[in-house]
Order: sequence, then C-alpha cells, then structure tokens
Amino acid sequence: MQAQTDQNSQFDQYGNQIDPAMRTQKDSSNVEVQSVPPKLYMWNVSEELGTVLPIQVDTLFHHFQNTNLVEGVKGHYNYLGNLGAPRLSRLFFERPQASESMFIDPFSSFYQNPWDFKFTNSNVPYTNLTYYKAGSKLDGEERFKSYFSVNVNKRLAFGFNIDYLYGRGLYNSQSTSLFNGGLFGSYIGDRYQAHLVYNNYYMKMAENGGITDDRYITAPEEMAEGKKEYEASSIPTNLEETWNRNKKFYVFLTHRYNLGFTKKASGVENDTVDRYVPVTSFIHTMKVERASHRFISNSEPEDFYSNTYINTGSLVSNDSTTYFGIKNTFGIELMEGFNKYAKAGLTAYISHKYNRYNLMNSDSATVDKYNEQEVFIGGQLSKRQGNVLHYTINGEAGMLEKAIGQFKLKGDLDLNFRLWKDTVSFIARAAISNTLPAFYLRHYHSNHFYWDNEFDKEFRSRVEGELNIQRWRTNLKAGVENIKNYTYLNQNALPAQAGENIQVISATLNQDFKLGILHLDNEVTWQKTSNEKILPLPQLSLYHNLYIETKLAKKVLSVQLGADVRYFSKYKAPAYTPAIQQYHLQADDDQVDIGGYPIVNVYANLQLKRTRFFVMMYHVNQGMMSNANSFLSPHYPINRVC
Repeated sequence: MQAQTDQNSQFDQYGNQIDPAMRTQKDSSNVEVQSVPPKLYMWNVSEELGTVLPIQVDTLFHHFQNTNLVEGVKGHYNYLGNLGAPRLSRLFFERPQASESMFIDPFSSFYQNPWDFKFTNSNVPYTNLTYYKAGSKLDGEERFKSYFSVNVNKRLAFGFNIDYLYGRGLYNSQSTSLFNGGLFGSYIGDRYQAHLVYNNYYMKMAENGGITDDRYITAPEEMAEGKKEYEASSIPTNLEETWNRNKKFYVFLTHRYNLGFTKKASGVENDTVDRYVPVTSFIHTMKVERASHRFISNSEPEDFYSNTYINTGSLVSNDSTTYFGIKNTFGIELMEGFNKYAKAGLTAYISHKYNRYNLMNSDSATVDKYNEQEVFIGGQLSKRQGNVLHYTINGEAGMLEKAIGQFKLKGDLDLNFRLWKDTVSFIARAAISNTLPAFYLRHYHSNHFYWDNEFDKEFRSRVEGELNIQRWRTNLKAGVENIKNYTYLNQNALPAQAGENIQVISATLNQDFKLGILHLDNEVTWQKTSNEKILPLPQLSLYHNLYIETKLAKKVLSVQLGADVRYFSKYKAPAYTPAIQQYHLQADDDQVDIGGYPIVNVYANLQLKRTRFFVMMYHVNQGMMSNANSFLSPHYPINRVC
C-alpha cells in the first residue's frame, strides 16, 4: 500500500510566474483573502550543457501502483526478487553502457543521475511525501521518499530530497537497506541561470547467492520430507554472512551567463511588456563524484568461486575499490531565436575529465592506483522553439590520452503535424560512437576476480524511429543497432569482447483502448539478436492492463480498479554473481531457461485531490499453474503473494 501527497503550481518555459488569479471579497465587517492557487513548473537539465528541458509535472495517478516495482512500471527488468535489488532490463535498447562507477549501475531503480533530477519552481512551497509498505514485519518491504522545494522569489528556488528503503526479503540473507539524501537549488534569471545538485548514497545489501536447488520452487514434492510447498525462509541458499556495500556522492553544478538586449514592447496583444532577448550564452558545467565498493564474506561454500587471488586474513573475502572523478565543461552558445534569421542554436564546447581509481593488489599490502584523463571538444546544433519541428545534433571527439580516437555523435528530431482531426508526432533518433569500455571492465582486482584487459574500442551505431498518434492511443517504435567489439561478462563472469559484429533489431507497439469506463492498455515488444549466445534476449515481451476508471464522491475521488499482467518468452537470462555485483552469461554447466511465466497483479488505485494511494496484491497467480519458470533471474525466485 502506498500514499502520496503533493502541492503544485505553474510557470512558463522561461521560469516566469504566471499571474495568479487572486480573488478578494470585502464587506463592511471583514476582509477575506483566498489563497493563491498553487502552480508548479518542473524540468530536467541536460548532461553536457545544462540546457533546461521541461517535463510533465508528476501528479498523474495512472500506473501509480507500479512505481515502486523494481521490475519497472511495465515489467521490463530482471532482478533478484527483493525491493532495491540489482536489476537488468530485458529490452536491449533500455540498457545504458557501463559507467565509471559500474557497481552502482544495477541499482537504477533507486540511484538517480543529476540530469534525471526534477527541479521545480512554484508560487507556494511544494512538498511530495511518499510511503510504500508491503508484507509483514518479518519479510516486508518499506520505502519513504520526501521531496521539498520552496521559492525565495520567482527565480530562486531550493530544497532537499530524502529516499530510504528497507527490504527484509522473503528468503534468507536477502535484505536491502538503501539511503539517499540530497540538496538542490536553481536560479532562472534573464542573464544568469544556475542549477546545483548534491546527493549522497549509501547502499547495503545482503547476498544469498540464490537458492541451492530450483526444485524447492519448481518441484517441491521431489525434495526432502515430501513437502508440496516450502516456506520461503526455510529454503536453503548458497551464501550467508555476505554483504555488498556501495557509497557514492556527487555534486553537479551547471550555470550560464547570457548576453543580449532588451526588446521594447510593441503594444500588440502578444507583446505588451519589455523582455530580455539572450544572444550569446557562456556555459560552465561541473560534476565531482566519489564512489566506493566493498564486498565482505564470512562464509563461502567450497568451489562456489573458481579462483582465489588474495589472502584477506580473517575474512573469506574483503574486497574494496574506490573511484574519484571530476569533469568540467566550458561552452559558448549562439542562442536560437534572437532574430528572424537565427532558426537554430549553435554551441561549441570543450570538456576535461580526471578519473582516479584505487584497486587491491595481489600482495594485499599495497594499493594499485590508476589515473586517467580525457579531453573532448564538441559542438551542438539545436532547434527547440516552435510547434512543428525540433531537433538536436551533438558531436564530440577525444583529444588527449585515453580519449584519443574516441568520438560520439547523436541526434534526435521530432516532427508534429495535424492529420485530419488528430495530432501526429514522428520522432527519429540516431547515434554513432567509438568508445573505450568502462574502467572496471578493463581493470579490477579482488579476492575471486582479477583482471587487467587491453580492450579495443567499442563501435556502436543505432537508428530508431517512433510514431505517435494521439487520438488513436497508438505509439509504434522500432530500431536497429550494430555493435563491433561488444564488451560483456562471459560465462565465468569475466569481461570479454565479441570477435564479430552483433546486430539487434527491436520493435514496440503501445496500443490502448477505451470503451466508456473500461480501459485496456497494451504493450508488445519484439526483439532479435544476431548472437543469442553472447547477447541473449527474449524475443517477445508483453504488458497488459485491464481496468475501469471513474470518479466518485461528487467527482472528487478518481478510482481505477483492475489487473495487469507482464510476460516474456523463455531465454537464457543473465545470471548474477555477488562478488562483482553484476549480471553475466550463465555458466556452461548451469544453463536454465527463464520466462514463459506470467506475473499477474490486481490493484485499486485512487486519487483524492492532491493525495494518491493504492492497494495492490502482487503475483496473485501463484500456485494456479506450474511454477517451473517463476524466476526473474536464475536461481532467484519471484516473490510470493504479498
């Protein structure tokens, strides 16, 4: 069950407050002033140049019952079964490349990059409190999220966010405890704009290595004592007294100063006040981050890991590594729209990044230190104004040390037009890159995994197209990607590169239907990989949501009652290894199929004014069919009814 409250307001795309409709009633005995209607404006900033990107305000209650599921709103992710556990998308086009702090990557359901952070500007203090709870005190899950923002004036805002989750876990040694606390601020002026984000993450996770025998789930009658079903806590697991701990903080600052002129009001209806028109913008973006990873194990079965490289003394394993990075980007932009000939914005920039890594040494007494620097020069052409055509083209090339020979080029375009009485949007995306694999895929030293690789650069090219027809409730998306020197974790959980090109083709159709209060939402994804051994993917992934939606209590209470199902076809899903906290290809002597099993949830989703809440029963189809494939990762069962 979950409940959330919020307060909201509205600002225009430049951060200027829309005049509030203040109403005053007077009589001879008193004066009553009604409160200002709450208004809210919300946006992200881009990674490279800190460009303001308006987003939809988070007030809708559709799909709200799925917002805390680690498998994603529409069930795209494999994970280990518990709240906050590591996850990996089954849809290839949703998988990001490994980052500098690779051990944080599997926690995408909790961790948030600064360019995903939501900034707000509101004429009243904005508060969003969220609480989720499932299960009992012994095996339940809880999560609390708090977001607060207040404006000093119409341009300056600041606030804080807190996110804490605790998943006790249905199975032994499965608990998770993740915490994030942060501060943020923004200033949106005519000449100066700035955004600042500070977040500090602490993530602790117990590891059980999966259950010792899948038959405790798939065929319990074959196990000891002839039981037909086992309590989750009584099923033996491979590991105990084993933990992974990740810490990370970052400070992200992006600011710019605009040079321009003041345009005098013309007196016509749409131009009645003087306004500042920026011509040139000077940009600086900085990110400072530090991450540490530690793996601790007091007990490991014999032969659970193939190799041992470092004697860690009293502990079976006590692995650690740290990463520190600082990146600065400086740019100058000729602004779009400052006169009738400036149809697009043009930006040139240069970035410098310094990375430092500390790794364990095989003698366990010293630390191996690695320093890497990158310098890139880049440019961007963009058109964001208008209602018909928008595009952004961004390219950068490496100029120093490890960056030499690396380049990235990406572009996106959206075209919006009327077709009869409907609005049709066509979106195209393309990207080409030649980049070195992430540091931890090239170097990592620990008790059971030790590698130093000289990998070639990974060359990727991708093209995607998307068609959205609003009135038909139709969205069709398709894409193809080609990868040379694809870098992956092999059957031994070691980094490797493919010696051939690999292609992936994908198509997704979202088609929703409505008949009165009855709704049926559908998503169907088909994808095909040219090498299923190195890059296994399920060919078919489905999501369906059948519900009724209506308003009650004088139309102030919005209600959704329904059930949804997620399903994907069988495939050799990646396995998970605790000692590196990563997904990898299944071992040759332990091949299992995952999938071919639906997960059905039923729910009641409600919204009363600014409060959203829901009640949901997860995996209600448990026991109604064969449990042979009721896993989302090899040897990690799906949670039972909760």
